[in-house]
Amino acid sequence: MAFDGVVTRSVARELHKLVGGRISKIHQPHHSDIVMQVRTQGETVKLLLSANPTYPRLHITTEEFTNPLEAPMFCMLLRKHCEGGVIESVQQIGMERIIHIDVRTRDELGDTALRRIIVEIMGKHSNIILIDPATGMILDSAMHVTLAISQYRQVTPGRTYVSPPSQDKRDPLTVTEQAFISSLDWNGGRLDKQIVEGYTGISPLLAKEILHRAGLANRETLWVAFSQVMEAINAHEYVPSIVETNGKAYFHVVELTHLSNGATISYPSTQECLQAFYEGKALRDTVKQRAHDLIRFVTVERNKNEKKIEKLEQTLQDAHAADQFRLYGELITANMHQMKRGDRELVTVNWYDEAGGTITIPLDPLKTPSENLQSYYKRYNKAKNSLSIVSEQIEQAHAELLYLDGVLVQLEHATLKDAEEIREELVEQGYMRDRKKRGPRKKKDTRPELDTYHSSDGIEILVGKNNKQNEYLTNKLASSQETWLHTKDIPGSHVVIRAREFSDETLLEAANLAAYFSRAKEGSQIPVDYTLIKHVKKPSGAKPGYVIYEQQRTLYVTPDEALIRRLKSNTSSTNSATT
Repeated sequence: MAFDGVVTRSVARELHKLVGGRISKIHQPHHSDIVMQVRTQGETVKLLLSANPTYPRLHITTEEFTNPLEAPMFCMLLRKHCEGGVIESVQQIGMERIIHIDVRTRDELGDTALRRIIVEIMGKHSNIILIDPATGMILDSAMHVTLAISQYRQVTPGRTYVSPPSQDKRDPLTVTEQAFISSLDWNGGRLDKQIVEGYTGISPLLAKEILHRAGLANRETLWVAFSQVMEAINAHEYVPSIVETNGKAYFHVVELTHLSNGATISYPSTQECLQAFYEGKALRDTVKQRAHDLIRFVTVERNKNEKKIEKLEQTLQDAHAADQFRLYGELITANMHQMKRGDRELVTVNWYDEAGGTITIPLDPLKTPSENLQSYYKRYNKAKNSLSIVSEQIEQAHAELLYLDGVLVQLEHATLKDAEEIREELVEQGYMRDRKKRGPRKKKDTRPELDTYHSSDGIEILVGKNNKQNEYLTNKLASSQETWLHTKDIPGSHVVIRAREFSDETLLEAANLAAYFSRAKEGSQIPVDYTLIKHVKKPSGAKPGYVIYEQQRTLYVTPDEALIRRLKSNTSSTNSATT
């Protein structure tokens, strides 16, 4: 993983500004995440501590989190011991991915006490642990590790804290040239792998970068590349950036020159870089966990409608045989005098055939001629009546399918708050039961929160992330002369450019947003329609988020995730400049 000891060193360095700050609030939006509000140097910042097994991290963030109605036990304990406390130190342990945050607080008797929050960033073994440094006793942790999980160390309340097992690696910041050269087996395989295995705090990504800088690696060039990188790290000279290449994103605080073929976005701080990299990914992971049942439910409903359409189309095909049944009835009427019970078929001249050919009509031998006649006329009337009904049902099922496809796309991009709004919408539309207990309802905010972006020209672009947001954006918020965008015939978000006049670049960037927040996100040359808001209308009785529009033009764009992040960072910069 890229969150190695070097990145941890950079994070710890930046977090030194929190020393002397007071922890005013503590929340636990997810069982693996802790968010602390810290008042320091005339501002309040949010510090995210995450033991997410897939995206563990530690950094200052501006993300908005949805907190549970009842705080978990670990959160309550952190509040008891650390809320109102002052951060005394933020320290990295060696070059490991472990940070100690010491908090000076007061105990139940009002006496001064010291508490230590330990953040261990170790992939699926990551954890957040609160200990009493005076005794070394664990007070509690985000993840409990019992004897059944680990025989080396247990992380449960009441036990003595034991550091993660040492890997006996060298410190890359203090190694000498001779020691470095002798530590490598020059005939022992990949050198980048040897560097990772021999030196603490270096990830495979950073090792590849060092090897790339060495060119045709030999003892001299590899040491020069290694020492130059370590000198910069020793001097706290970091270059936080995200590089996207071949559909994958990488980040580090050392410039990744070996990925020069990718698109690079640089950041003024490691905190901002980490937030930009992890925010969407961690959110997706959390939303998928929280909204798993929602995604499954909508998928089942979608598949039901697909099968329903197949059956209805078969019924429609059968219904088109109505004229055949009428013909059989008329020919049976004309030949009634020749028929008797027990006949299995009637062979007669088809008067409606210009060639004068004959036709064979199947009969039920157990029925009289009159009963066979009535049977065919019944089938004729049933088929004729079903044509209009079945066509209407197919149209409704297609509308349902389109709606549910749109909901699935929205869930792909949803925040936790968006997902909850989608659940409420499904309850309102009668798809789901209201799982909330009856009681006094909270007054709902009538103004949904919209995703805000800013184009390269600084023009605001708004994106609806679910049908409630889409309807509010398109039907209430946007003015008639503003420009509306949506993927052509593809479920996706409503996008509005909040200006009457704008450049072609802004239009293309808005189209990119529309393509990115659609089912065609992974495609290329996606058609995006755009028109003025005054040409967009919602038909009476239509599903939420459904609109019709006219006088549109079409652009073709390929979604670019790096561009989306840049447009979002433009928004952060604009907000910072405003405040």
